[in-house]
Amino acid sequence: MKLLWSPRSPFVRKVMILLHELDQVQSVELIRAVATPRGVPNPEIMAHNPLGRIPVLLVPDGEPILDSALICEFLARHFAGGDALVPSSGPVRRTQMRWQALGDGLTENLLLYRIEKTGASGGDPERLASLGAKIRACFSALAKSADKLERAPFGIGQIAVICALGQADFRFPDSGWRAGYPGLATWERQVAGRPSVKATGVKDDLAETGPSMDLKI
Repeated sequence: MKLLWSPRSPFVRKVMILLHELDQVQSVELIRAVATPRGVPNPEIMAHNPLGRIPVLLVPDGEPILDSALICEFLARHFAGGDALVPSSGPVRRTQMRWQALGDGLTENLLLYRIEKTGASGGDPERLASLGAKIRACFSALAKSADKLERAPFGIGQIAVICALGQADFRFPDSGWRAGYPGLATWERQVAGRPSVKATGVKDDLAETGPSMDLKI
């Protein structure tokens, strides 16, 4: 299997954390791919995913698998031990899927905020205000679940949430979310010590310039 991959992508990070937890990183070949929200889409990505997004998992016996949630589901079924991380049924699956949806949604809104803010005009104020409200609402919802996130077995839900929080730190280091949501911050510090999380920190390996991000959470 091959994974279209970037160290800057929080959604790629989800897949990588799962692979580390399954001890299967060596089973997937990583192919560096640059996805951009502006300009001409990367033809190497478009050849496999018409959405122009990563991650994309290339499998030898079928069509490319798109979207981090579907890729993680596939890998969890493919490798032994995956059901513990991505439950296949029951209330525990619903809980994990809800956390995954909140984590992925928060990540998406953070990405959209940055795209809007780094536009030529500095972003539409109404659009930024709307995204900011949604981001803060996601943080509030996750903060209410901080105790449950800690008590529940580590799974795809916690993986998605830790990737969202990592994205906030990566692109909005002055957002102040830890001060606003101390319970969530305590949980994040605990999970940050897991080997799979430490090994997959998002980093920017391409030079970028742009305005500082002033989002306050």
